[in-house]
Amino acid sequence: MSRRKEKSGKLSVFKGRQARLNRAIFHILALKSPQATWDIFKQFRKQKDLAHIKYSVLIRRVKALQEVDYLMKVGERKTRPGSETALYQLTPRAELAIALDQANLDKFIKEADYHRIISALEAFKNLKQ
Repeated sequence: MSRRKEKSGKLSVFKGRQARLNRAIFHILALKSPQATWDIFKQFRKQKDLAHIKYSVLIRRVKALQEVDYLMKVGERKTRPGSETALYQLTPRAELAIALDQANLDKFIKEADYHRIISALEAFKNLKQ
């Protein structure tokens, strides 16, 4: 008899090898936004568990998150050498992912009033269509 993996409640952006890095990027941009990749990297250097992350890895992760619409480029800023650097902020998709990751859905089902439950149910029903 073969075993099947059960669906977990985790979102794909918070699964796998890049989950910790994605969470850290989202956390930094949620606190202060918009920021350039170098500013995010400086925040990583201040955190003990993320100090080993290389700048090139961060750039690849930011670009990958931008491609799947979790980050968006909102402008540019001049750097000291005279070039331009992109400023990034969270998209509503990323903000929803953070909220769903932090939410206790069992508590929501037990304690929410019918109006909120019905509006959430309608939102999820619209996704199926």
